Amino acid sequence: MKYLQVDSQLFINNRGEFSKKLKENTLAIFNSNDIMPTNADGTIPFRQNNDLFWLSGVDQEESVLIVCPNNKEKEILFLKETSELIAIWEGSKLTKEEALNTSGISAVYWLSEMEEKLENLISKCDGIYLNKNIHSRAASKVQTRDDRFRNM
Repeated sequence: MKYLQVDSQLFINNRGEFSKKLKENTLAIFNSNDIMPTNADGTIPFRQNNDLFWLSGVDQEESVLIVCPNNKEKEILFLKETSELIAIWEGSKLTKEEALNTSGISAVYWLSEMEEKLENLISKCDGIYLNKNIHSRAASKVQTRDDRFRNM
């Protein structure tokens, strides 16, 4: 564990405040940061996307948060499916129950289920918010997960 568990109520409150700012019948999508390589078999230590962490408390790669206040499932979290083999080679990943305890989000699915769920959500909404770093010095030659998501 990187740090002590934060009370999930903090993230529930953060999502509540964020949801109030969304236009009616829209949704917002947040992708985790990528794992960045250093060479053929090394990587830079993972650092989560600040927005995703602020809204969910999830500090794990290949995670996606969807906030959709007008939907039955108002907050949906998608995670990389874990297994004993993944735990050995990549380290432990969150289970659905651990994700619920961390984030307070009850709708937790594996990343492999996202496409079908997202199609259904998008067909019912009038607009989508996608995360983008608009800082004047944020120009990067490396395409981020958010960039790739926008280009789907």
